[in-house]
Amino acid sequence: METHLILVGLLSLCSLSLSQVCNTQLLENVDFPGSDIKFEYSPDADHCQQLCTQHPSCLFFTFIRADCTRDLRHFYCYLKTTSSGNVAVQKPLKGVTSGFSLKACTPELQPCLPKVYPGVDFLGADYTALFTADHEECQRACTQDPGCQFFTFVHEDFGTENIRFKCHLKYSPSIPVPPIVESETDIVSGFSQNVHLLQQSTTACEGKLFPSISVPQSNLKTLPGVCPDHCRALCSAHPACTFFSFDTNEFKCHLKNNKDKMETIAKEGSTTGFPERFCQLDENWLKVAHDGVDLHGSDIRFELMDDADSCQRKCTEDPLCQFYSYLTEAFHNRDFRRRCYFKRTITMPAPPKITKLEKVTSGFQLRSCV
Repeated sequence: METHLILVGLLSLCSLSLSQVCNTQLLENVDFPGSDIKFEYSPDADHCQQLCTQHPSCLFFTFIRADCTRDLRHFYCYLKTTSSGNVAVQKPLKGVTSGFSLKACTPELQPCLPKVYPGVDFLGADYTALFTADHEECQRACTQDPGCQFFTFVHEDFGTENIRFKCHLKYSPSIPVPPIVESETDIVSGFSQNVHLLQQSTTACEGKLFPSISVPQSNLKTLPGVCPDHCRALCSAHPACTFFSFDTNEFKCHLKNNKDKMETIAKEGSTTGFPERFCQLDENWLKVAHDGVDLHGSDIRFELMDDADSCQRKCTEDPLCQFYSYLTEAFHNRDFRRRCYFKRTITMPAPPKITKLEKVTSGFQLRSCV
């Protein structure tokens, strides 16, 4: 009788149940192809991993480094997920780094980002500029300015002479912005009461709103908004916002920028107001539940609950939850009734674009490092 020895090679694909296992490992020159949700710009794999952690459905990622020669999409951070929660495929690829969400690791929700990046430009998102002696002073200026999230400094030997020593201060949203806000019967939505707004003073504000008033001009940015107070918080956080108008019918928050004048018109369904700059921001709007409003998308998960109050409490208890939507017993689709959807969005510093550029240095504010 002949004996046959059969050797079976097994390929390990990092089949991890990422919702249960904390995995901080970064895999250099390893690609997780496919399963993309979207891409964001990141200066390195550590920042990319933090973006994946904050994204509601990202479980793992692949970051294309600046030294990648096969793929010129440098600084691309591909956020990925699968229905199984496992990485489907991994392949060797020079110039990329892959890793996993830190959601299971009790992550820092506003992570410290102390690195600086010579030869890297954080392109766009400028709201002001000043001249500083070096990139260290530029980073200090960014850290001291409550609105600054990241910066780019132009060195003394930069090719264009008139922008040498220039420190560009930049902004990205630090307050949760639901991607879609819309009317929907038998849904109750609101925010976690653990959402913390940047407080600039211990003096309480007495904010004033002007109902049935709109400012049609001077648009800086339009964001989805839940209520006028949410819109005021968004305006207060943006360093270039001078006033705002909130459209109740369309749930749109129009941030405005005009330091010279404010021309108003009468308009039903619109509310206008000013940012709260030098006082303690009113956080009472975080406690309000909005009946008939759906904060659509950005789901982390759902649980069955008896009422909307329980949904808000559970969202507040969950460190990853920023806002929620609860589908009541009367919801038209009985399969979805009593579901409490936990939701979040990215609120860490995130440059809108990153490119290589000699003789500049970029980095982040250090307020989160205290």
